[in-house]
Amino acid sequence: MHLEALDPVLVARWQFGITTVYHFWMVPLTIGLGPLVAYFQVRWYRSKDPRFYRATKFWGKLYLINFIMGVATGIVQEFQFGLAWAQYSRFVGDVFGAPLAMEALLAFFLESTFLGLWIFGWGRLSPKLHTAALCVAIGGSVLSAYFIIAANSWMQHPVGVALVHGRPQLTSIWAVLSNNTAVWAFLHTVFGSLMVGGMFLLGISWYQLWQRRKDGIDTVGADGRVIAGSNDAIAGRDAADHRLWLGSLRTGAWVAIVAFLIVFVTGDQQGKLMFVQQPMKMAAAEAACDTTTDFSVLSFGAWNAESCHSVHDVITVPGVLSFLANGNFTTPVKGVNQLIPEYQQLYGKYAPDGSLISYVPLMPVTYWGFRVMITLGGMAAFAAAVALWITRKGTVPRSKPLMQLALLGILAPFAANSAGWVFTEMGRQPFVVAPNPTGVKGVFLLTQVANSPSVTAGELVFSLASLGGLYLILMVVEVWLLTKYVRGGVVSAIPELGKRPSDSDEGPGGPKSPDDVLAFAY
Repeated sequence: MHLEALDPVLVARWQFGITTVYHFWMVPLTIGLGPLVAYFQVRWYRSKDPRFYRATKFWGKLYLINFIMGVATGIVQEFQFGLAWAQYSRFVGDVFGAPLAMEALLAFFLESTFLGLWIFGWGRLSPKLHTAALCVAIGGSVLSAYFIIAANSWMQHPVGVALVHGRPQLTSIWAVLSNNTAVWAFLHTVFGSLMVGGMFLLGISWYQLWQRRKDGIDTVGADGRVIAGSNDAIAGRDAADHRLWLGSLRTGAWVAIVAFLIVFVTGDQQGKLMFVQQPMKMAAAEAACDTTTDFSVLSFGAWNAESCHSVHDVITVPGVLSFLANGNFTTPVKGVNQLIPEYQQLYGKYAPDGSLISYVPLMPVTYWGFRVMITLGGMAAFAAAVALWITRKGTVPRSKPLMQLALLGILAPFAANSAGWVFTEMGRQPFVVAPNPTGVKGVFLLTQVANSPSVTAGELVFSLASLGGLYLILMVVEVWLLTKYVRGGVVSAIPELGKRPSDSDEGPGGPKSPDDVLAFAY
């Protein structure tokens, strides 16, 4: 196929989707792991228990690797707007300037500055100031997420603007920041990220405890309870090491369970808003072709259907769709076929190029993305509960497949977060800025006219290949670094544990080994 035959908008969408999903893998781990690192440091500051010092150093090392990669991949998002989405940038520029400036000048400044103080402050700042620096940095990360989500939520539900010469102009920054869509999306994202952080702790800690069992360091007594041992031949493999991993595992499991419960509540509130603000998105997500009260558990044909012509309900639950939308079991919810003429009347039947606008988003993506998100999130919470039960006597089984399953479980909340993001963004189509049913008339933008008209499909294919190749390299580097430090255990983050007593590296704040790849971080 000649590149000239490709649709530039389609290539631009693929480019934005691929690079943004990849960047988004770093975001929930940064937001979710950061508070846990801060929790361990606060516990160490208050108790001086060495296991919390070890936990802070080890999980902090992994946090920094992910944070650095997240910054590197996030920079590309800024360039994509100018490269492929010039018309979109012009349309939203007057609105996005304020929240994105706040994110860069306030939130990211706090995040980067105080994280730098934390990185280089070991042994130089007082323990109290050092701990406070980390907490402020983590707060900056969360604040940064809010400003970005507020900007994204404006695209889902435009508020606080007036339409001037065909472009929205900001009239109330407070309306944008207090947008109910942004508030619930932020809470949903933060607790979804905490699930990622919790399962990250659980899976890696399970591997470390399994390794101790495999090496014969920890044994199980007649009552089934662990007998934590020590192996002087393996640096750092002492009783404190066992306490570190067991505490991290159970902390991660509890965080994942509690976060899922809050994600469930915030997701329900988001859904109720979407039924009002973007009814077509939710109708497509439920494969509700006609007005109904029933929730589709499984619909045949929704795997490949782009419309309602081949969708057939297989398993439905009466009244549940009404409950999700309205909080009762009797109020009917409009289906796709009823919404199409309403959308055509409100927003037009034809695009600027004369083509018929399809207001139905890609149904397989919305339908299955919605279910994958919920299913994988629930599976992660269930796995965390099982992990708490299995480790109630202080260790994990010696089963290698079970250990591999625990490591695989780390991916479940990552995939759930990604599926939720894809559902949210693609369910908005054909709009890049969705209309607000009760907002200012005319404040919406179709995706097919939001691209950069002077950029060709060939140029976009080249940029897609270049960015894809770069991101692939960064992915290999991050996975290699994470694997290296996870396999190395706590000694990989605290090299002084592996030193002979005559060496000069003694505890917190001492000189670090030149063999430590991330020695600069501490």
